[in-house]
Amino acid sequence: MNIRKIVSMFFLLLAVATVNAQTKESGKAEIKVSIECDHCKACETCGLNFKEHMLKIKGVKMYELNEENKTITVYYNTKKTNLQTIKTAISKMGFDADDVKADPQAYEKLDACCKA
Repeated sequence: MNIRKIVSMFFLLLAVATVNAQTKESGKAEIKVSIECDHCKACETCGLNFKEHMLKIKGVKMYELNEENKTITVYYNTKKTNLQTIKTAISKMGFDADDVKADPQAYEKLDACCKA
């Protein structure tokens, strides 16, 4: 083999290893949340609450709020955070997150339309 083929194979293996490592760091989770209004994204309490706090959770890259299904899909770095930490943070915003109940004090701060 000539040196050009060896170098090419090395870079190909390096690229594959890099892509594989990046994939292992990414997590995606769909969390059932206790959203009770149909306008949460625009609601002064819910929308701003999610907007201000979700991306401040270390490791959270992006989130999608689905009011119809009452879910939030979270994309996160598994090396920086975990699902339990994310659920706890959502709880501290006043919403149930799967099996983690909403923080009572945070829940009380929500608008009436956002409460069950």
